[in-house]
Amino acid sequence: MPRIAVVGAGAVGLSTAVNIQKSIPNAKVTIIADKFGKDTTSNGAGGFFRPYTDDFPSEDRQMMSQWVKDSWEFYSSLAQSPQAEETGQTLVSGTVVYNTPRDNQYALLASLAYDFHKVSEEHLRRKKLNYKYGYSFTTVITQTTKFHMWLTKKFREAGGSIINKKLETINELAGEFDIVANCCGLGARELVGDKSTFPVKGHLVMVKAPWMKHFFLSEDDIYLIPHDDKLIIGGTREKNNFSLTAEKATRERILARAQALFPELKGAQVIGEWVGLRPARERIRFETEVLDCGTKGKLQVVHNYGHGGHGITLGWGSGVGAAQLVHGVVTSSKSKM
Repeated sequence: MPRIAVVGAGAVGLSTAVNIQKSIPNAKVTIIADKFGKDTTSNGAGGFFRPYTDDFPSEDRQMMSQWVKDSWEFYSSLAQSPQAEETGQTLVSGTVVYNTPRDNQYALLASLAYDFHKVSEEHLRRKKLNYKYGYSFTTVITQTTKFHMWLTKKFREAGGSIINKKLETINELAGEFDIVANCCGLGARELVGDKSTFPVKGHLVMVKAPWMKHFFLSEDDIYLIPHDDKLIIGGTREKNNFSLTAEKATRERILARAQALFPELKGAQVIGEWVGLRPARERIRFETEVLDCGTKGKLQVVHNYGHGGHGITLGWGSGVGAAQLVHGVVTSSKSKM
């Protein structure tokens, strides 16, 4: 019975842990983290499934396209099932707008979303949207609080264990576990000394606006994402900003920009806000490594972190891929025995 630790309990960590259980049913899988649920970065995410291929390094696009397809199949099937409400998966339609064409960047999503289509400039003008190109489609929005709770429940039901612990280094797990799946996000800076992982600060504002039923996103990062109990308005992307302070000026700017495009939001009650540090890298770290832990021996590690703002879009798919890597390590270890 292989002993497998998953470090991190955000969307990527939970997805990886559940997929390892599916791939290796006899494994003893343990999630180790010091942040769970509402304290994780992904818990505050808008959960907007929108693969945009320009955000993917060219050398990784084939792999990441497979992750997108696996994620889409999983989320959309849940959204059209009796489990939709419990898992927090909702099908929502809407529009994204730009001043330059983005056909190539949306080709992957167009192959998945059955109703993906271009919107004419004339239609955008009638909507009083001063952009030249638009694309409308129905996608999945993941309400991450519900999704995290459901994944955690599935993990426990399959025999998984959870340890609330802050690790100083991943080498601490040598001897206690055979394999570690490292999904620690921004924690990689300390846990494995990866200073190429950097934060992208995000700031979102939540309002009560049940009359807003559709998503919207513009090229200048104005976006609306409807959830069951709130409308999420964004947003910001501040690279290398480590501050978790919710700046009043930023909040006011986010609301003012959204209200300028959608005046019907001016009466909406502000019910909350979220500030988080999206864990980014120039390339997601997705690979295996063998660490020499001195007297504790060797430790097999599968790294899966650095998803930035794509933790939901890529999370399930990269969890499937990471589970495959873990399975390969287990199989290889058995063959050497």
